Amino acid sequence: MAKNELDFKNMSGEDLYKYVEAQRAELFSLRLSAATQPTKDYSQFKKLRKNIARGLTQMRDKSEQLG
Repeated sequence: MAKNELDFKNMSGEDLYKYVEAQRAELFSLRLSAATQPTKDYSQFKKLRKNIARGLTQMRDKSEQLG
């Protein structure tokens, strides 16, 4: 579910917030599953953290533009 910067720019603030929260929930569940069973793909952690950071950056940019 890779999102590029253009997709984020077209999203509303509320959609960005929902996206970031969904990514955080997915990261949390991945951490829980990694604690209980072996993880096949550790690169998922990095991908999720980067997607969260991208979403937060776009949220900050939108809030700076508004106010």
